[in-house]
Amino acid sequence: MERAAPSPGLLQPGQREIELDVRTQDVEINMGPQHPSTHGVLRVLIRADGEIVTAAQSHLGYLHRCAEKIGENVDWLQYLPYTDRYDYLAAMNNNLGYSLAVEKLLGIEVPPRGQYLRTLIVELNRIASHLIAFGTYGLDIGAFTPFFYAFRERELLLDIFEKICGARLTYSFIRPGGVFNDAPPGWLQHVEDFCRQFEKKWPEYWDLLVENKIFIERTANVGIIPRDLAIAWGCTGPMLRGSGVDWDLRRDQPYLVYDRLEFKVITGVGYRGTVGDCFDRNYVRMLEMVESLKMVRQCLDQMPEGEVSHPDVGLIIRPAPGEAYVGIENPRGELGHYVVSDGSKIARRVRVRAPSFCNLSLVEHIMPGTMLADAVAIIGATDIVIGETDR
Repeated sequence: MERAAPSPGLLQPGQREIELDVRTQDVEINMGPQHPSTHGVLRVLIRADGEIVTAAQSHLGYLHRCAEKIGENVDWLQYLPYTDRYDYLAAMNNNLGYSLAVEKLLGIEVPPRGQYLRTLIVELNRIASHLIAFGTYGLDIGAFTPFFYAFRERELLLDIFEKICGARLTYSFIRPGGVFNDAPPGWLQHVEDFCRQFEKKWPEYWDLLVENKIFIERTANVGIIPRDLAIAWGCTGPMLRGSGVDWDLRRDQPYLVYDRLEFKVITGVGYRGTVGDCFDRNYVRMLEMVESLKMVRQCLDQMPEGEVSHPDVGLIIRPAPGEAYVGIENPRGELGHYVVSDGSKIARRVRVRAPSFCNLSLVEHIMPGTMLADAVAIIGATDIVIGETDR
């Protein structure tokens, strides 16, 4: 009687298991460029070993619009609307940075009332920008309600901007020489009314998200940026201060009327985890809104009468030959404009130092070793705007 053939999957007595040469490799995952948590058309190529990120690389350029080259082909004033489109969540601040650089070339100083109006409105825009950062960050990691709370007060701010310049997102209100127009009757009272309401609403944000147990577990001790690494990679704004670095251009290199205002520079302190983690970066932005509110109120109290623009700056601007660089403290860090004039009505060179671009360059160095789900938390805490990274 013949014995049945052995099953191919079973080992027979005395038979040794053959050791197969199994080769594995990390999987590559494309996060974006169409992904809600990348906050725009950003592609992050992630390499992962299971749930652990082993490498990450940012790919930019999907929103590149040649802004700097355009600045070298249009009049000085005609370039102003393009600055609105860098960081479109802080367009007033962008207008200011470019205008200050042109004014430095011209060698002029804006009248006191114009200086105070500028300071007041860019701090309001800082609050509006941080509200987006706070609301969308909660949305990124699964908290839907804070997004609606943030937009409730942001709509009030956009109403205030609309009343003074007619626009709600891209303004071109602050321009070389001053501002487009003085505050209309009753506008300053609207600002005061907002301050009173926002002061009551801000604690709701803190209780709803910042002290939320799930939010803390998703952000504390995640994406830690040590102090030295943040400095070495040129991080600025909340990204730098979140790592415990006490640096703010409004205080350390004053412009406008910041040297006449009292405010505190907020830095990360490891409130719920390690200094420099995702939680600290959000912590800085939350408390900066309170400081901005204080500055807005001081501007209202100190607001002088008089002109809001320099009388010698018209539609055609011809700075003397020379160069100038001015950096300002934008909601996302130092926005710098380097401009060169050859004496004509068109700039010889326009160069923009965008804070989101520099802050994003560090992401690929802090992602490896984190969980795949932490990638969303890390990018959200960076608070980038793609219009600024690409320009």
